[in-house]
Amino acid sequence: MAEKLSLFIDGDFVKSDTKNWVEVLNPATQEVLCEVPFATEEEIEKAVASAKQAFLSWRETPPPERSRIMMKYQDLLKVNHDEIAKILSRENGKTFEDAKGDVWRGIEVVEQAANITPLLMGETVENVAKEIDSYSYTQSLGVCLGITPFNFPAMIPLWMFPMAIACGNTFILKPSEQDPMTANKLAELFLEAGGPSNLLQVIHGGKDQVDKLIKHPEIRAISFVGSVAVGQYIYRTGTDHLKRVQSFAGAKNHMVVMPDANKNKTIDSLVGSSIGAAGQRCMAISVAVFVGSSKEWIEDLKNEMQAVNPGPWDSKESGFGPVISPQAKEKIIKLIERGKDEADCLIDGSACEVEGYPKGNWVGTTLFANVKTDSEIYKTEIFGPVLLCIEVDSLEEAIKLINANPFGNGTSIFTASGRSARKFRHEIEVGQVGINVPIPVPLPFFSFTGWKQSFYGDLHAYGKQAVRFYTETKTVTERWFEEDEESTKNLTINLE
Repeated sequence: MAEKLSLFIDGDFVKSDTKNWVEVLNPATQEVLCEVPFATEEEIEKAVASAKQAFLSWRETPPPERSRIMMKYQDLLKVNHDEIAKILSRENGKTFEDAKGDVWRGIEVVEQAANITPLLMGETVENVAKEIDSYSYTQSLGVCLGITPFNFPAMIPLWMFPMAIACGNTFILKPSEQDPMTANKLAELFLEAGGPSNLLQVIHGGKDQVDKLIKHPEIRAISFVGSVAVGQYIYRTGTDHLKRVQSFAGAKNHMVVMPDANKNKTIDSLVGSSIGAAGQRCMAISVAVFVGSSKEWIEDLKNEMQAVNPGPWDSKESGFGPVISPQAKEKIIKLIERGKDEADCLIDGSACEVEGYPKGNWVGTTLFANVKTDSEIYKTEIFGPVLLCIEVDSLEEAIKLINANPFGNGTSIFTASGRSARKFRHEIEVGQVGINVPIPVPLPFFSFTGWKQSFYGDLHAYGKQAVRFYTETKTVTERWFEEDEESTKNLTINLE
C-alpha cells in the first residue's frame, strides 16, 4: 500500500481525515509514490488559525533573529541538497542534474532571506513641514499564502515562504498535488532549522482547497505561479476579497537570432533553453525568430536537437525527463498533430519511446519551421519540448512580432552588435530580457517580473513603473564599446 502523505499543520506532520486521496505517480513509470490528501475544511481552518497565532509573536521577533533561522535553514538545504533533488526527480521526472539546479535556485533565495534586515529599513525626513518630521516603517502583513506549480517543486516554494517569513509574516503553502513530496521535505528541514514550529503550514489539495484559502478572511496576501486561466482566476478572486495578489501566468518566450551571432553558441543555447526540463519552464524559449540569413542555421539546429533524447532521471544519457502526466502528454501530442497541418514539422517527437520505460509520459524533441503567428501552436503555450521557428527580414520585424504577442515573460537576442542589443532591449515589451543569454532569470536580489498576460498584480507597491530585468554577457558589452562608444552612455549593464 502506498504511503499516505501528511499535512504539515501547527508544527506537526499529521494524517488527514479526508476521504479524498489522490495518487502521486512517477512520470517515467506510473509507479504510485504516495497518496496525497485533499485537506478538509476543518484542517484548513486549523492551519490558518495556527499561522495567525504564530504571527502575533513572530512579527515582534527582531529581524536579525529571523535572519539567523534562515541562515540555519539554507545550511540544512545545502546539506540535504541531493536528497531533495532525488525526491524531486522521482515525482516530477526531471533529470538529476536539472533537479539539483531547481533546488539550488531555491537555496539562493533563502540566502537572500538570511540578509533581510537592510531591506526592512524605513525612511525618515526631518522638517517636512515646520518642526514636523516624517517616518515610514516596513511592517509585516500577516498570514500569507503561496500556491505553487508542478514544474519547480523546490525553487518556487522557496521563492515564497522564506522571504515572507523573514519579513515577519507566517505562511501557508499549497504545493501542486502532482509532486507534493518535495514540499513536505522542505517543511521538515524548516522545522529542523529551529524557528517557531507554526510559522509554516503545508496544505495539500486541489481547487476546493485553493478556493477556501484565497477567500479566507485571515489570509492577507497571495502569491501564485501557474497557467494563464488559473492565474487570472486567482488574481480576480483574491482581489475581489481585498487581498494583495501577485499572479505569474503563462508565457511564449522568443529568442531573436541575428546573422552576426555566434552560430555554435546560439544553437547550443536554443537547444538547452527549449527542451531542457522537457520544455516545462515558464522561461523556456519556445519560439526562435531567425533574422535574415540566420535562417540557414535551422538545418544545423535540427541536427543538434535530434541528438538529445528523453530518459529516466537517474541516467546520465537522459537529455531531459518525461512530462508530468499522461494528461499533459496528451495535450502536447494534440498540439503537435495540429502543428503538422499548420507548419513544417522537421522533428516529430509525438511517438517517442524510451527502452525499459514503456509507461512513461515521453514526448521527444519536436521542431517546427515556417510557423505563422495565427497558428494554434504559436498562440498556445505548449509546455513541452517543442520549438517553433519563424523567419523575418529585419530586427524591426522581429521586435514588432514579439511585441504583438499577448505574453511578456522573457525574451532574448543573440547578436554581436551592441547597437542591435540596445535597440532590442529598449523597444521590446517583455519583462525579462537577455542579450546572448537564453533564459534571463534574475537572481533573488532582483525582481522576477513578467509583462502583459504573463503577470497580474503589482510587484512594487512603492512605484507605478513596470520593472524590467536585463542581463547580458560581457562579450557583447566589450564589442559595444568598440562599435559605438557614444550609445553606451544610456545603458545600465549587469555584467556576468
